[in-house]
Amino acid sequence: MNEIRTIGVLGAGTMGAGIAQVAAEAGLDVLIHDPISGATERALDRIGGFLARKVEKGQLTEAECASAVARLQASSLLEGLAAAEVIIEAVPEDLELKRDAFRRLDAVGAATTILATNTSSLPVVRIASATTRPEQVIGMHFFNPVPLMALVEVIPGPRTAPAVADDIALLARLLGKTPVVSADSPGFIVNRVQRAYYLEACRILESGAADIVAIDEAMRGIGFRLGPFELADVVGTDVNLAAGTAIFEGFYGEPRYRPCLVQRRVADAGRLGRKTGAGYYDYADDGTRGGPWTALAPAVGGGPRIAQIDAAQIEARILAVIVNEAVSAVADRVASPEAIDTAMQLATNWPEGPLAWGERIGLTSVVHTLEALNASVPDGRYRIAPLLRALADRGGSLFAARS
Repeated sequence: MNEIRTIGVLGAGTMGAGIAQVAAEAGLDVLIHDPISGATERALDRIGGFLARKVEKGQLTEAECASAVARLQASSLLEGLAAAEVIIEAVPEDLELKRDAFRRLDAVGAATTILATNTSSLPVVRIASATTRPEQVIGMHFFNPVPLMALVEVIPGPRTAPAVADDIALLARLLGKTPVVSADSPGFIVNRVQRAYYLEACRILESGAADIVAIDEAMRGIGFRLGPFELADVVGTDVNLAAGTAIFEGFYGEPRYRPCLVQRRVADAGRLGRKTGAGYYDYADDGTRGGPWTALAPAVGGGPRIAQIDAAQIEARILAVIVNEAVSAVADRVASPEAIDTAMQLATNWPEGPLAWGERIGLTSVVHTLEALNASVPDGRYRIAPLLRALADRGGSLFAARS
């Protein structure tokens, strides 16, 4: 196992700066490069400000702050990252952009350097294939804001060396994070399973069975910190749509992942969430949330009226599709049940892991809910994972099956 003393970060945006900050706080030397003029300097200023605020709050001493800042070094050239044992790429989520970045990193990095991508949904295998060292390329997906989020998804590609995966898991722990290992599958763990949370909420809204406020209130009522529409506004409606579209395409048009028209409507209107002051909800200048976008209210007309559903029905529908997706991920060998539950709780602040939650409410009940939905809309979006049905039929447990 390689000793990691220095990391390189390619990309000085929000994610890159966050990764650099936690690495410096953990005692690692950090080299940062961004091809955009002034981006690295701005990132260093932001990091210095964040660390100074931690001193004010008593979370760091003056000496610790000064030491962390001293470990951060800007590199005007990509070649400056060559001294790092691990280089983490944090450029925008575009496959060709990332592949080009890895071609260049492959050319400048030492023969033993590990190249990690912070991609949230793109195939690691396709990024690795742009290099001459796919065995040393791996996914290392941090969550935003990096200093506050505990989870890192570790995603070995099909040719990644096992020792590289071990080194990256160790690095995540050195940074104070909890690593979970995911297969190189569309959406990995978190974006795949969380997709069900957004999509079923949008389907309920589009059908006219409940409005935005009722859906968000129902999910907060059972312990979710944010309702699905509130969360989409925090993430960014454009980012949310892009991630969902990538997963849909990655599964070759599987109906479970088909984005909803309302998602595109909001993003196309330029209502990108809190960052633009308008998304599914309107926001005041100080960030205070107002009411939902009136254009998304059910249309008034002479068509048939859809029966309204109450909070309990909203909760049952959304939980059922979440559990189904999590079980499907286990069946596809994306990750272990324990890893999936850990990932969803740490990355999304869900009150329970979806698999433990499903077993607590009863897998038979989940199946019945999905059967009713599938009978109503038999287009495949509510198709029950065979493993879920088998477990429900025999009263089995995902966790007992692996003990």
